[in-house]
Amino acid sequence: MDSFMGWKTGKNRQSRIVKASAPPAQARGQLAEERAAAWLAAHGLKILDRNVRCRRGELDLICLEGGILVFVEVRLRTNPRFGCAAESITAPKRRRIIFAAQWWLVRAGRTYWDWPCRFDAVLFDNSVVSEPQWIRGAFESEV
Repeated sequence: MDSFMGWKTGKNRQSRIVKASAPPAQARGQLAEERAAAWLAAHGLKILDRNVRCRRGELDLICLEGGILVFVEVRLRTNPRFGCAAESITAPKRRRIIFAAQWWLVRAGRTYWDWPCRFDAVLFDNSVVSEPQWIRGAFESEV
């Protein structure tokens, strides 16, 4: 009975916190985002925010280019069997990015509410070490 009560109250438990490493695909995605941010900064964009998440979407990078607010989607495809990186930005994915951009503008980005916005894509096909393809105005908001 004592051992049962000890289990129930947690007195005999050993607590360990184990930090799991990111799965390989997630680690490659993070590396692609870091490389894209550095590449865009080298091309004159100012990085405002990274990995912004809300309930219905996510923004990889939020940047400024002159007087334009740029929301950047970073895509990596290492296996051509699943299509190229550009093909992975589907209509539902675009809607989630647009929703996340609106969410960010209402909260953290109020300063930029009236600024012109653009949705870009930085694409890596085959490898993170390859030269990225930057598509300015990759898609537009329906709003």
